Amino acid sequence: MNTNTNTKNLFISAFILGLGFMGSLDGIVFHQFLQWHHVIDHQNHRIELFSDGVFNLVVTLLLVFACIKIFRDALHNRIGFSWRIFIGSIIVGAGSFNLFEGLIDHQILGLHHVRSNSPNWFIYDIGYLISGVLLIIIGTIYLNLKMQFRQRER
Repeated sequence: MNTNTNTKNLFISAFILGLGFMGSLDGIVFHQFLQWHHVIDHQNHRIELFSDGVFNLVVTLLLVFACIKIFRDALHNRIGFSWRIFIGSIIVGAGSFNLFEGLIDHQILGLHHVRSNSPNWFIYDIGYLISGVLLIIIGTIYLNLKMQFRQRER
């Protein structure tokens, strides 16, 4: 199989792992430990818990799907092996989760904010968005270091 296809499959699988990992971390830290918000902040606590449950199911399915994809691609020899691409792609996926979840759920749909009950909720939302952008930048730099290193080897 083509090396570019193998690298692309590794990137996609690790990116999906990053989405699922950050989604799980968000659910555990912000929804459960700190109890700052729920997927849908609502007066009815059952709606809040149900929305969190659906969210947990979706991010768990992302993790399972990524693992299945990795094993399926490995079975057919269609996945590359590079720790730098793997880790960099996870970081980009994690940052993408924060950026898109922050833009869509917090800003566009207004389902909740990072710290809904705070008078400074907007600052928490901006910090969440900035964390997403920073993770994407860090992951992209990490991925590009791999490409530059490979070019120097040749």
